[in-house]
Order: sequence, then C-alpha cells, then structure tokens
Amino acid sequence: MTMKYPIGIQSFEQIREDGYVYVDKTALVYDLVSKGKIYFLSRPRRFGKSLLVSTLENYFLGRKELFRGLAIDALEKEWAEYPVFHLDFNGVNFTAPGALEETIQSFLCDAEKEYGIKTVKNQFGLRFNDILEAAHEKTGKRCVVLIDEYDKPLLDVMNTGKVAHATKGNVVTIEDNNREILKGFYSVFKLADKHLQFVLLTGVTKFSQVSVFSGFNQPKDISYDPRLDALCGISKEELLSVFKDQIRELGEINGMTEEETVEKLKRKYDGYHFSKQMKDIFNPFSILNCLDSKDFQNYWFSTGTPTYLMRLLADNHENINELAGKEYPAAEFVDYKATKQKPLPMIYQSGYFTIKGYNRRRDTYLLDFPNEEVRSGMVAVLSSDYFGDTSSPSTWLNDLSDSLEAGDLEKFKLQLTSFLSNISYRFQRKQDARECERHFQYTFYLILQLLGKYNTYVEKETSQGRIDCVLECPDYVYIFEFKLNSTAEVALKQIDEKGYAQPYATDSRKIYNVGISFSSETGTVNDFAYKPCE
Repeated sequence: MTMKYPIGIQSFEQIREDGYVYVDKTALVYDLVSKGKIYFLSRPRRFGKSLLVSTLENYFLGRKELFRGLAIDALEKEWAEYPVFHLDFNGVNFTAPGALEETIQSFLCDAEKEYGIKTVKNQFGLRFNDILEAAHEKTGKRCVVLIDEYDKPLLDVMNTGKVAHATKGNVVTIEDNNREILKGFYSVFKLADKHLQFVLLTGVTKFSQVSVFSGFNQPKDISYDPRLDALCGISKEELLSVFKDQIRELGEINGMTEEETVEKLKRKYDGYHFSKQMKDIFNPFSILNCLDSKDFQNYWFSTGTPTYLMRLLADNHENINELAGKEYPAAEFVDYKATKQKPLPMIYQSGYFTIKGYNRRRDTYLLDFPNEEVRSGMVAVLSSDYFGDTSSPSTWLNDLSDSLEAGDLEKFKLQLTSFLSNISYRFQRKQDARECERHFQYTFYLILQLLGKYNTYVEKETSQGRIDCVLECPDYVYIFEFKLNSTAEVALKQIDEKGYAQPYATDSRKIYNVGISFSSETGTVNDFAYKPCE
C-alpha cells in the first residue's frame, strides 16, 4: 500500500480521517498537558508547530475517536471536553497598518458571538478576559488557549521602519504598534489565570522580558527541554521505524544501499538539536518531500528564506562565516531581541543555525549550520546577493572544481584571479585593511561553499594557531593562508612555522600548502604560491 504523506497538511483531524501517515507524538502531548499549564515553544518554520497545535485542539475537544490506536489512547481515561480558543497568525500579512487589529478583532467578535457577550470594552485583553470568564461559567470547564505563530505580527515588520501612524510629529512604526497591541492582548493570561486550563504559544522567536510578554505570567519555555526534543520534527528512531520500507525504496531508486540512504538523509536533513542532550531531529518538511518525490532536494530552503532574516543579514556588519562554527553562551542566541548588530538570535531561532555541541566547562554552545540543505541554500542566497547576476559563478564553479580535484593549482590561480577581478569594487569600498581582509576571506569562503561537495573549514583551530581555511577534496587537501598587501611566501612560512599541516600527517591524500596575498588597491590576488607538504 502506498504511503500518503501529509505535505502541507497541518490538520490533525484531516491526517487521521484521510489516512495520511502520522508520526505519533501523543505520548509527549499527554506528558505536556499532564504536568503544566502555560507553555511557550520555539521551533523553525515548517517544523510541525501548527500540527502540534491542531493535535492539542482535538485532544482538548475530547475527540477520542481521532486518537484511537495512538499512544495517548492507552494513557487518557477521561477525554473531557474543554472550551478551546485557537488563534492562528499564519496566513496573514501584517505589513499593512491595522492588519493585526483587524485579525484580533475578528477573533474576539466570533468568540463573543458564540458566548453571547455584548462588550463595551475597548482593550483586547479585557475583552478576551470576559470571554474566558463566560466560557468557564457556561461550560463548567476552564479554557484552553492555543496561539500559533504568536510572533508573526512582529517578524513581518521587523526592521522595516513602516509607519503605523503619526501624530504631532510623533511617528509610530507598525513594529512598535504591533508590539504594544500584543502586549495588551497577552496580558489576559495574567488577568484570567483562574479561568485557564492550558495555554500554548508557538513561534519562531524567543520572547524577551522587555518585549510583548511584560506583565504576562511567564510561560514555561519548553524549547530547550530535552524530554520534548522530538515534540516537533522526526527523530532518527521514528524515521527508521515509521518509514523503513520507504527508505529502502528511496535507496533503490537512487542506486544506494539502505545504509547509504540513511546516511544521506542524515547528512542532508538531520542535524537539528534543541537541547544540550544533542538528540538528532530531522526536518519533517524535507523528509516527507524527499520520501514522496524520491529525490534529495533542498525542499525546506526552497520554500523561501524569511524576509525578516534577510533584512537583518543585509543590515549586519558581520559575515555569516564569522558567526558559524563558534561557541556562544545561551544568553547570546536565545533572546528575542535580535538587532542589526547582533542577528545571531534570529539566525538560530529561524533554523539556519543549530546547536552542534555543548561545552560543560564553559557552559557554552557551538552553533553552526544544521545540515547540507541549509548550508548550501544559505550560501547560494548570500552569494547571489553578494556576487550579483553579472558575475554569477554557476558555470565557472564546475571548472574550479575540476582544477581542485585534479590538483591543478596553476589553473586554480588563474580562475580565482580572473573571477575576483570582476568584483574588485567590493573590496575597494572598504575603509580599512581589516575590512578589506575580512571581505576577501568572505568571498573565498562563499566560493568554496558553493562548490558544495567538499569539507570546508574556515579559521580552523589547531594547537599552534588558527588556519584561515582548509579544503578537503577526495585526493587532495588544501591548507590556505591569506595575507593582505604582502607576499605568498610570508603566508607559506606561517603555515610551516605554525605546523598547520600536522593534523594531516597520516592522511593518505596529497597535502598542499597554499599562500595567497591580495591587494587592497586592486581587490584581487597579487601573489600566489604553493608547495606540497613534505
């Protein structure tokens, strides 16, 4: 029997009634509702948050028949029905003034009509409190509130500067306006505490104490709870048990063994970690699309990079390669308030970086791209903007790859020099040597990442220092050292003196030390030398 994949379907009811495959999360759902009351969950887009909300909605509506045969069927004995209020900010464009007010107004009016309330109150929070009180009184049950993508009204307008209104010279942006509206609306969770049975807010971004949740009974943040790592997404255990036959079929079509198929799925779509326990979680959207299409493509990334993230990256004064592969204390990447100077929280929360390691001694987390899909997709987006259409490297990259795989560094030198001369204006605009050097390294990094199929390490640490770049090909390993307005021999000397090649002493591949000096005036290579490592 052919498996039906719920691609783009976020309704638990439809998945269960129409026979789509469902990865059973209900044991975790039962644990969640049994041990707490008000929760917040942060996960990247298309990671199953909306399906989780739909599952909870049907559970609290007491729809036992939908859960027959699932884990919760043996756990839940009462199946009580509660009044459920589900507010979904998905699908609404909040860039227009008044869009948020209209969305909440419509939600409240429908609820007031259902419970026969005629209100004279203007504040959204006070109106919602009256609704919850009336629902509690009418049903005899406390209320359940589920808010999906709570932060979309802010993300849509973050750093856009779009104006909501202006009075007497006082300009209020839509971002600030929406933040104040949400702050007032979410204050209901403090006002109506005695009328609430369960609350869950989902979103991409983490909240801040000084943001929309001030004055709110702070929810329990389960985003980093290791017990709930697999609440959204697909764990390796789930992948191998639920999709075992489909993985074997995927491998057969692509000429791969079952072990090779699992390894490629892991390399391409795995790598997400949501706690220091480092439990691997696969991207569900990409996995389902891959198994359905029988093809390894960049499904999640191709659905579009969020505009708010691209705005932050465009305004940012740091390069993406300078943020990836480094250790950070949690405080630097879990806070909601990302800024132009500090985009790291948004990069992490949006799923473009994930936790790759935990240093217990320092209490720091290693952040990097989660997998090949995200790395290659992000590099493609950044390089397209950076290089521009006129110097698109698509065809040129194939020739560059051939040179590196063949160990032809003379040809590589000519290709690199020629390409850089086409975008030299990028460097000439820099005001100082440090900025010029950083942008050369950034360009070189993007070029190597665009090759896509090699291990590339930027600023790789050794016991003697930090290597500018290492590229590992099937038959060759290249150790690069860069200099500004100097000579390639100086760069080669540093590689020797620092012993950068020592980690590859027993490697069977041929090792090349490569020194590259570039000019801040011309913006291209002014000296290039290399030698095999003895």
